[in-house]
Amino acid sequence: MSILLDDVAVRLGERLALEGVSLRLDQQRIAVIGANGSGKSTFARLLGGLVTAESGDVSVLGLDPARQAKELRRRVGFIFSNPDAQIIMPTVAEDVAFSLRGDRLPKARAAERVAAALEQFGLAELADRAAHDLSGGQKQLLALCGAMIRRPELVIADEPTAYLDARNSRLIAGHLLGEASSHRLVLVTHDLALAARCDVAVLFDEGRLVAVGTPLDVIDRYETSLQC
Repeated sequence: MSILLDDVAVRLGERLALEGVSLRLDQQRIAVIGANGSGKSTFARLLGGLVTAESGDVSVLGLDPARQAKELRRRVGFIFSNPDAQIIMPTVAEDVAFSLRGDRLPKARAAERVAAALEQFGLAELADRAAHDLSGGQKQLLALCGAMIRRPELVIADEPTAYLDARNSRLIAGHLLGEASSHRLVLVTHDLALAARCDVAVLFDEGRLVAVGTPLDVIDRYETSLQC
């Protein structure tokens, strides 16, 4: 299902963070780029139901994020740049299991899902480790694992590699953009090489949508604007 916005505005306090945004996105992998303060993170949070539109219409997976937030949260996984914002439980395995609490699975089935997810994300040997004692890269893998174990239809990743070294950035990107991935992805990023791997790119500037198109074309427009 499409992501649809029609003349959307979002106000954060006294600031108009998004203004006059209209677009339709049907692609599987969507890159969102722009300078700091351009509105790209607000756009991501709007899609995930974390902020609401002051005006205009929003539809994500056929749902209104404002009126159907609970159903949207069930179908969307959110990854933040700082994984500490998502890690809740004491140990790695407990934190991943916490993500399944709403599914009400039998205990044995939930344990199987957790074990499989930990193996998939390379965290099996860390299952009993204190979650907040992990390295930055391990924490981001844990946050991603916790989001992906729910098998979301749409993953919204807001600068998921911002604080990672090159090795861990590649690991995270592999899970988000790998050929075996079946989820749809909205990737907010300053890493233009990652943006280039998506199917479409969206460029924001000062709260306005200024370009939508093939990643290389939109990236070229963005880089040209930085030279002015």
